[in-house]
Amino acid sequence: MKIAIAGGTGFIGTRLKTFLQNDGHDIIILTRNKNKTSNHPNTTTSNKPRHERNLPQTQPTSFQTDATYVSWLSENTQPEKHLHNTDIFINLAGVSINKGRWTKSHQQKIYTSRMQATDELIRIIQTMPDKPTTLINASAIGIYPTSQDEVYNEASTTAPNDFLGRTVSAWEQKAKQAEQFGIRTCLMRFGVVLGTHEGALPLMALPYKLFAGGTVGSGNQWLSWVHINDVVRAITFAINNDHLSGPVNVTASNPLRMKTFGKTIATVLRRPHWIPAPSPAMKLALGKKSKLVLEGQHVKSTALIDAGFKFSYPTLQPALENLFKKQNRS
Repeated sequence: MKIAIAGGTGFIGTRLKTFLQNDGHDIIILTRNKNKTSNHPNTTTSNKPRHERNLPQTQPTSFQTDATYVSWLSENTQPEKHLHNTDIFINLAGVSINKGRWTKSHQQKIYTSRMQATDELIRIIQTMPDKPTTLINASAIGIYPTSQDEVYNEASTTAPNDFLGRTVSAWEQKAKQAEQFGIRTCLMRFGVVLGTHEGALPLMALPYKLFAGGTVGSGNQWLSWVHINDVVRAITFAINNDHLSGPVNVTASNPLRMKTFGKTIATVLRRPHWIPAPSPAMKLALGKKSKLVLEGQHVKSTALIDAGFKFSYPTLQPALENLFKKQNRS
């Protein structure tokens, strides 16, 4: 298949690109980085009518040539010229919520980057005579209210009452505009994504590596996490299962309270869990972003599991052992 990824140079996108290429797909990355762009997309299957192209590979093939990079969201760019016969659009674009202090200006960048990218994707789709079959749009479990007692799944009511919740809600509403063109739209609500060098884990593990780790806040707040490998697998699963649409939570099968999460990091790293990080200290250090670690949600991936998806890392300790082993090798 021919797959276009917006945000394909980020934390999730780079890993997804490699996985999909190894599965035999032609990949186009929509990017603002002009140094990466080219005006000659791969033509191995991109110009063939959709019915003449190969079906998705059931077994990975040998590694493909690098993706085609197409400029977008810049003056005088017309990315739609390079997207003929694209089967799947994946939207991961947006300023990272993990980087930078949540000042008003940074919050505006987080919000605006998502709205602009999604608006542009909808505009591109509208211009295409041969429209994609599917839009996979990134989202986040921040759309659910924070709670120490509730358990959420895709059927749960969302009541966004903070910055992140309102951002995610607006993002999903824009992405759902693709449905008016008959395009299956999956809203992949990611939990806290754990990776080796990016995402939340490096900062969470750092105090333990310095022998200063301990309970963050009350320790009773939920943390619904997911291994980066399972995020990539879940996106691929959604591509290949056309009965999945609407909200799709992407969180491991066993969310944990923050105190247990921290103790598991300590166990894997063989470090003490002893110096607490009280809520006032976290708010002083992180500002409004402290909400990401001081409050949380218990979220279940009901739609994925009911569709037959199996997490490679359903529990935390094996996930951390895998990630820290990779970290030590690099």
